[in-house]
Amino acid sequence: MPTIITVSGEAELKHSPERATAQLSVGFEGPVRERVLASSTELHGVVSEQLAALLAADGGPVTAWSTEQLRVWGQRPWSQNGEQLPVVYHSAASVTATFTDFAALSDWLGAASLLEGVTVHGIDWALHEETRRDLTREAQQLAVGAARAKAENFAQSLGLGSLTPLALSDPGLLGDENGPMPMMAVADSVSLRSRGMAGGAQFSPEEIVVTAAVHARFSAS
Repeated sequence: MPTIITVSGEAELKHSPERATAQLSVGFEGPVRERVLASSTELHGVVSEQLAALLAADGGPVTAWSTEQLRVWGQRPWSQNGEQLPVVYHSAASVTATFTDFAALSDWLGAASLLEGVTVHGIDWALHEETRRDLTREAQQLAVGAARAKAENFAQSLGLGSLTPLALSDPGLLGDENGPMPMMAVADSVSLRSRGMAGGAQFSPEEIVVTAAVHARFSAS
């Protein structure tokens, strides 16, 4: 009678980031609404003009950029003595820009971060879509190979030789329908994660990690 072996297989691949999306905001605060709005509008225009000049359509390093409309609002802060103070006006607009040239990103971000009213929130590192698909496919194939190698090792440990694949799935999909779903079922079978943030204008992003996981079932005799 054949023995059923159910195993999991995992694989991990690394690749250097190919694009980076900088996230920042522009804005000021002060007691005079008109002055706050005027300063923010001017800064918003400066940053927008810089990014428009760097757009890849003109042979530059930026592939896309966007900015939201300036928002202006007022708040009355409280003093340490519990007294409500005069209104303070705030303005803000978020800006995102995607670069493929990291040296150009470093230069632009370094200059932009020195402008009064600019706050840099971080950088998201990513791969080109084609690269991500290729790595995902390769990681899945490696995960299947790892599952088979594990099953073969189990079979040899039991003194069995012939191994026949019965089923292959994303994690959790081979579970007993009448029993609880394995914890791995809530996770994606393929995931990407990127580590590394900008340190000032100089940064060295860590490699993006692409992982894949499968569950497999074999018959051994």
